[in-house]
Amino acid sequence: MDVPPMWNEGSWETTFMRVYFVGAGPGDPELLTRKAERLLRTCRFCIYAGSLVSPGVLALLPANAERHDSAALTLEQTTALCVAAQKRDVDVVRLHSGDPSIYGAIREQMSELDKAGIEYEVVPGVSSFQAAAAALRAELTAPEVAQTIILSRIGDRTPVPPEQQLDRLAQTHATLCLFLSVHKMEPIAQTLTTHYGSDCPIAVVYRASWPDQRIITGTLGDIAGKVAAAAINKTALIIVGRALEGGLPASKLYDARFSHGHRRGAPA
Repeated sequence: MDVPPMWNEGSWETTFMRVYFVGAGPGDPELLTRKAERLLRTCRFCIYAGSLVSPGVLALLPANAERHDSAALTLEQTTALCVAAQKRDVDVVRLHSGDPSIYGAIREQMSELDKAGIEYEVVPGVSSFQAAAAALRAELTAPEVAQTIILSRIGDRTPVPPEQQLDRLAQTHATLCLFLSVHKMEPIAQTLTTHYGSDCPIAVVYRASWPDQRIITGTLGDIAGKVAAAAINKTALIIVGRALEGGLPASKLYDARFSHGHRRGAPA
């Protein structure tokens, strides 16, 4: 029997079971997108990324929603859960922390869903690097200082290509946002000091936007000791670069002497 069509955001489309890869954001439920919140509040079957997803976000799920913690599951097991949901014609919310496209390991999951003939959609979320910048009240770009932001991590059990090693990235003097790396704070600081200088500002934000958020600031010369003293070795984002300094040049965007398409600048 044909599946009846439904009206969805300006067009008719056929209804069918679907897996939604949803970005849970950094932790604060108020940082969820409206679409993510809607999917969570109407969810009947959720596979979530363990303790990386905050309790506040999980609290949005209906009390009778079926929940599966993926922390201890393999790719095959998570796929099997999606297949089981498909047989029941129940949508699945696959809940990832932050934004699913950044270290979310969704590529292999989508490949398995392709093989199983299951439709899916990705719903973006606020990343921890954005939440960390907000917590620091910092702008990650600065005129004449840093016009590039690099999102990366150091090599560990997951190798990093040679051309993307930290020493190579640091040569750009860009603002670096390092995920999954705080447990190696000392060698990171040593490597970056060569290119940024020991006085370069750096910040470590633990569990950005969570109720127990912690911020440690310092320089490349002293940050390793501060992080060790705070006993932070996971679930933290590192931001380093001269854009974090005070007294930097102002953008020309609001300069009274700067002309653009909406305003003629005053004479110098």
